[in-house]
This record gives sequence, C-alpha cells and structure tokens, in this order.
Amino acid sequence: MPPVLVEERVRLGLERLRLQRMAEVLQRVCEEASREHLSYLDFLDQLLQEEQNARDARNVEIKTRLARLPYHKTMADFDYSFQPSVDKKHIAELLTLRFIEQAENVLLLGPPGVGKTHIAVALALEAITKGYTAYFVTMQHLVDYFAERTDPVAAKMRVLLRPKLLVIDEVGYLPLDRQAANWFFELVSRRYERGSIILTSNKSYGDWASLFPEVAIASAILDRLLHHSTTINIRGESYRLKDKRRAGLLQKPESA
Repeated sequence: MPPVLVEERVRLGLERLRLQRMAEVLQRVCEEASREHLSYLDFLDQLLQEEQNARDARNVEIKTRLARLPYHKTMADFDYSFQPSVDKKHIAELLTLRFIEQAENVLLLGPPGVGKTHIAVALALEAITKGYTAYFVTMQHLVDYFAERTDPVAAKMRVLLRPKLLVIDEVGYLPLDRQAANWFFELVSRRYERGSIILTSNKSYGDWASLFPEVAIASAILDRLLHHSTTINIRGESYRLKDKRRAGLLQKPESA
C-alpha cells in the first residue's frame, strides 16, 4: 500500500481513538523520524509525548477556568523590590507545594494593595499546573453563596471541600453575623488537616475578635487555621498607589 494511504489510515485511526494531537502531528513526526533515523520505539514515544502534553495543557486550562481566579499572575510578575518584606526564600518554599501535600494553610496578612491576592493567585496557578485542583472565592462571595436558597448548605459545603486548595480572599473587610460565622467555622473545621486554605486578610490576628459575634468563634477558627500553617506579614505601600504616583496623580509622601 502506498505510504500516503497508510499515513491517512493511521491518522483516521488515531482520530477514531480520540488521540487528536497524535493525528495532528503525525506527518511532522513521521518526517522527523525518517530524517533522524529514529527507532520505532522512539517514534512512538515522541507521538505519545505530544498527546500527553496536549492533554496536560487541556487539563490545566479546564482547572484554571473552574478555579475562578480573578486574574492570572505568577510570582515572576511580583515586584520584590517594591515589597522587600516578602522573603523570596519563603515564597520559593511555598511554590514547592509541600504545604498542599501536608494539608497546611497559608495566611497572607497586610494592608490593602500590598500583593496578598497576587501571591495567593500565583500559588493557586502553580498548584493547578502541578495537577492539583483549586478554587478562589472572596469572603463576601463565600457568605453570599451559603446564603443562597438554591441548594442545601451541606451540598454547598461539599463543593468547597472538594478542591485540594481553597483560596479565601479579603477576610476582614466586613464583620460576620452569627450565621455567616458558623458557616465559616464549619468550612475551616471540615477542611482542617484534609485540604489546604490560602487566606488573605487586612487584619492582624489580634483584630480578628472584632470580625465575629463571639470571641470564642474567632479563637476556634484561628486555632484550626494556625495549627498547621505559614503566616506571611506584608508591610509596605499599595501597588495601586504606586501606579498612581507614577502617573502623577499622587505626590510622594514627605520624608520625616
């Protein structure tokens, strides 16, 4: 049978088996194999690698979409010179994702605009790239989600327990009523030592009592969050204010 007909038959067979990437690159890989005198196994290995890479890329794309991240930023985009309080070695350790394997938490504290959400998103993207599932939600959206009358709270809780990494952003901007505090406590308790949480807050731990209707609830939540955790305190100026100063919209603060 002529080579062209064989190649077409193989390509159609790959498509029927839903090996779409292998079908797409078949001609190119055949030409490379002939030119480089590859063995049959090397040729097959190259085809399979193309298919695996394509599937991995699709999985990352799907998981990233399902994570509902507010934007895509990595730590390569982070300006350490502007926020010297952020330790590169500390971040490098977090990027190994050992904290996810050990079901530990990461708490990012600091005033608005200093890069807490950026770091949280970067860690979530790294986790997705390495095959983990992640989900991002602000504290306000979390409370609104539980308050919706669409599904039982138990079903909603299961959804939030599913991802290996849960990012809860903007804790502390609004105080919680008793019902919301109870929902948050249950979520933290049920993920305790089972799944990791990255939490960002503009409040220090000493101020958390003001966020909850009872000090006991605040203490119980902090106890579970901090037992296996890493805390990063970020001190510095807001990135948003920096950009405004660059645009000439704000004056630099006078030195003492």
